[in-house]
Amino acid sequence: MDLLRVGGGVALRIVPKLAVLGFLISASVSFASWLGARSLFRVWEFLKGEEGKTEKKTMMTMVARQGRELQRYSSCGRRLVVGCIPYKLKKDDPCTEDLDKSVQVLVISSQKGHGMMFPKGGWESDETIKQAASREALEEAGVHGHVESKLGKWMYKSNRYNVLYEGIMFPLNVKEELPYWPEMEVRKRRWVSVAEAREGCQHVWMREALEILITRLGQQISNA
Repeated sequence: MDLLRVGGGVALRIVPKLAVLGFLISASVSFASWLGARSLFRVWEFLKGEEGKTEKKTMMTMVARQGRELQRYSSCGRRLVVGCIPYKLKKDDPCTEDLDKSVQVLVISSQKGHGMMFPKGGWESDETIKQAASREALEEAGVHGHVESKLGKWMYKSNRYNVLYEGIMFPLNVKEELPYWPEMEVRKRRWVSVAEAREGCQHVWMREALEILITRLGQQISNA
């Protein structure tokens, strides 16, 4: 009997403590669940706020091509360079008499941050010539568009290497301008008038390509 009393007394003292402990464990689990849900909610809200940065992260991880392992050369051994003139027409109907004001072209700076030019770069063996022009426009100027018929081919001397290159230029009718692009940290871009591009473009052969583009656009508008 004494043992039963002792056991019962111990049980009476232990059971309430177990109940309290069970309550604390249950409360802790509930709090942890609430905290976890709140944390997940915060993460979700953070990710929602980061949506606008997704495109930037994607474009920043897209690295511009480097090296010349796939570089194409002419039969004379000259490096083949492909460029484009990104352009757009103003929304109001352009007229041939004032075409210079109706057309805007996108120019970029050199990697040193000065000068004015159009996107250009080496034509590589794993792409067509129009794909090369489109790629250079994306990497250097951050624009997509339709690559139109070739404007011409020029031989020019590289100031950096003092060798002759062959440059082929295309018009690119811009359909989309991206806020982030691979070379945005090293190049500036700017929409300018044809007159500004004529005056500021540092390459003679690019200015000649621009004149061919303006003449072509004028003919297309006249025939429309």
